[in-house]
Amino acid sequence: MARVFIGLGSNVGDRLQYLQQALKLLNAVSALQLIACSSVYETEPVGNKDQSMFLNAVVEFQSNASPQEILRAAKEIEQQLGRTKTERWGPREIDIDVLYFGDVVVKDAELCLPHPEAANRRFVLIPLKEIAATFVDPLHKRTIDELLRCCPDTSAVRRSSKLVYQQMEK
Repeated sequence: MARVFIGLGSNVGDRLQYLQQALKLLNAVSALQLIACSSVYETEPVGNKDQSMFLNAVVEFQSNASPQEILRAAKEIEQQLGRTKTERWGPREIDIDVLYFGDVVVKDAELCLPHPEAANRRFVLIPLKEIAATFVDPLHKRTIDELLRCCPDTSAVRRSSKLVYQQMEK
């Protein structure tokens, strides 16, 4: 069983509802077993700053599926929730990213693990630290806590009182 970390983000419409629905649908995937969910964080957009603030969270699952199967499930859930393709780093109803899949390192046309920007984004590292501070990034060979301390990103990341996780049945 691999530890799978998935990032959730939204800055269009009812942002919290999109995060909650994404988590509910991910939790319904038989190959995923929910382990932990971070708090929700309100974060500055990256790239195009002329858009609404994001809500972000990171979720940990255990899985015996392949990284490609988990990626396909994530992309199907994005489509189910109405994600529309816009510009790179543009507004989105829901963004579901496979951040880490245990110690797997993959780089091909379909999938890049660890996520290529995970170690450079406070909106990923801060919620990830909350649930897995000692997890070691297999590419950088540093813990999440260490990555956060040397992260070049200076964007605002504020913990919200909103909750993405609600008790749910599989």
